[in-house]
Parts: sequence; C-alpha cells; structure tokens
Amino acid sequence: MYNYKTEFNPQATTMLAKVPEITLYFWITKLITTGLGEVASDFLFEKLNPFLSVPISVAIFVAAMVLQFKSKKYIASLYWLVVIMVSIFGTTAADVIRAGLGNTVSTLFFIASLAAIFRIWYVKEKSLSIHSINTRRREVFYWMTVLTTFALGTSAGDLTASSMHLGYLDSGIMFFAFLFIPALCYRLFHLKEITAFWIAYVLTRPVGASFADWLSAAPGNGGVGYSKGLVSLVLLIVIVLLVVFRGGTPAKMEETQQLAVNQ
Repeated sequence: MYNYKTEFNPQATTMLAKVPEITLYFWITKLITTGLGEVASDFLFEKLNPFLSVPISVAIFVAAMVLQFKSKKYIASLYWLVVIMVSIFGTTAADVIRAGLGNTVSTLFFIASLAAIFRIWYVKEKSLSIHSINTRRREVFYWMTVLTTFALGTSAGDLTASSMHLGYLDSGIMFFAFLFIPALCYRLFHLKEITAFWIAYVLTRPVGASFADWLSAAPGNGGVGYSKGLVSLVLLIVIVLLVVFRGGTPAKMEETQQLAVNQ
C-alpha cells in the first residue's frame, strides 16, 4: 500500500511518476510532436474559421490535460496526446501574441516567462528534475514549463526564419546544430544534467517546427510545397507508431522520494 503522506514535502501529495524516462525515442517523438503542432495549428487555422478551430483545440487541450492530471500513473498514449495538444495550443498562443508584439518582442516575452516559471518552480520545490515530478504541484509546474517552451520555440523559429530572413530550412538546420551544444557541454564541461535537458527541450521546438514549415510551405515561400493536411497526417502516424512500440517507461524517481512513496 502507498502512504500518500510524505515527510520530505508535507504540503504535497506523492504519486507515481507520470512523465517518461528520457531516451533516444523520447527525443525523436518530442521532435515530431513539435512539427505536428506547428503544421496542424496552421492547417486548422486555414481550413476552419478561427472562431471555430481555436475553441475546438482549446477544448481538446483542456480535456487531455484533465485526464492527465486524473491519471494515477504514466500512460504513454495519454501523455503524448497532451504533448501534441500543448504543441498545437502553444503554437496558437504564440501566434496570437506575436501578431500583437512581433517576433522579437514575443520571443523575449516567452524567454522572460520561462525564466520566471523556472525561478518559482525551483524556489518552491528546490529541483527542476523530471525525476522529482511526483506531486501535483510539481506536475503543474512541469506542464506550465512545457507549454511555455512550445510557445517560445514557435516565436524563436519564426524570428529566425522570417525576421532574420534565414528561411525555414536554414533555421531548422541551425537549431538542430544548437541541440548538440548542451550535450557537448554536459559531456565535456560538466554542465548540470537538468540544465542540459531543459536547454535541449526548448531547442527541439524550433527544430521540429522549422522543418515542418519547410515541408508544408509553398515553394515561393522557401518550402517544399506539401499540403499541411498531408504533413500533419504523416507526422501523426509516425507519432502513433512510436508511442505504440516505444512509448517508454515512467521516469525513475529520485531515491529519497522513492523511499517516501513506498513507506
């Protein structure tokens, strides 16, 4: 039997980890969800009236999030459904804010927002590790962070592709190269694992979004010209296959927290 009262954090309730362990397949799936969120958001915006597409996407996002919070354990299909919907919702939120503030200001706004979330999360919980996400409050911080990283990545990708005139393909290649920086710093210069993880997590968004935009944009706009619906469908199928066959296992909790849950 689990004892849901914990000595190390009396203000929170412990639970089983509901986020996946970080593996190569996690990063592949994460990259593809970023691309799907970008192109699916654009597809819905173009094919449906925004007054219809936005409420629908928000409703599905809220429903998926409610199910995730009600779940007692990690369920791969549910977790990645939430990530997909966060990706779509984050793209929509970034587009709305960018329309009013512009690419540069909106990117700075999301950087400041992410920094504030990290600061509050760390002050309250003393850790930003995914291996410590076993309380309701930490889960809230986690998903707030994920949502903000998606919005930030969308704005940053549009900033380099449009405002800096790099184009979608060059932006995708540039951000993909940036992904190796936290990995190298972790291996060679002892960058903290948690810091390296969140830097890489933020960077996956503009990588996936840039390549998805490149595939779906018209040739005159620097893209390949595939339809947004087709790109969305293909990416969705790949995600489903990855989740079915490589959905992953729950993240291992830190030792002290594992002992607390099992008491």
